[in-house]
Amino acid sequence: MTTLRRSLALVAATMISYSGTPLAAENVASDVTVAKDLTAVIALQGLPCGQVVSATQQGEDDYVASCQDGNRYRVFVNAEGRVVVEKLD
Repeated sequence: MTTLRRSLALVAATMISYSGTPLAAENVASDVTVAKDLTAVIALQGLPCGQVVSATQQGEDDYVASCQDGNRYRVFVNAEGRVVVEKLD
């Protein structure tokens, strides 16, 4: 399994495993994990980011990530099952 596929699997697992209303501490841990996974996915696409400082879930397997350097990206899994990173204005 390639590094990209591992990172994408982590993102997908994180998105799939999020259910219910976890405790506040679990929310923080989950948010940190999602931010780290999104940071890795964006970096593996060769896009500038530095570090994801916040992420908003838009839908299943669909996030908007805000980076330390001011860039924003939509990271999602398309119909073919591929992870796509699109730069937002």
